[in-house]
Amino acid sequence: MGKIGVALTLAGTAALLPGCYPEAVACPAIGHIAGVSLSVAASYADQVGTLRLKACQDGTCTEKDLDLHPGAVAVAVDQGCTPDGVCSATSSPDGTFVGFLELPALSESPLEATVSGTSPSGTALPSRMLTFTPKGDYPYGEQCGRVITAAVILDADGLKQG
Repeated sequence: MGKIGVALTLAGTAALLPGCYPEAVACPAIGHIAGVSLSVAASYADQVGTLRLKACQDGTCTEKDLDLHPGAVAVAVDQGCTPDGVCSATSSPDGTFVGFLELPALSESPLEATVSGTSPSGTALPSRMLTFTPKGDYPYGEQCGRVITAAVILDADGLKQG
């Protein structure tokens, strides 16, 4: 085989190689903190002063008073751009409260969440308990790893999985 034949063979082989390997996809550099997020429904938020969340999974329990923050709709409100190209947006409050309990680990085994607290006047709220299974998903594709989330919603009727 001459030099031209070798060159054509190498060029053909090189052209076929990319088809043998999966396309590389960049994963976002976003960290994930294991824990349980809690949302207080807007219809119940005015009855809540403080909340304490206890989460038990696989024989380990974690408990703390939650820092409650105003919740917001998921879509940001566009505030436009300045002539120099600086753009901004703001979220729109939706009347809910949100809090988060960090856990040492989170798996897809059943999790028991118990919420207790007080009203703005200091009277005790009914204690609510829910056993549910956290959800696992690949939000950025399987190549980027599985993310497990646990979320609950508190309203006047009790606690439900979010």
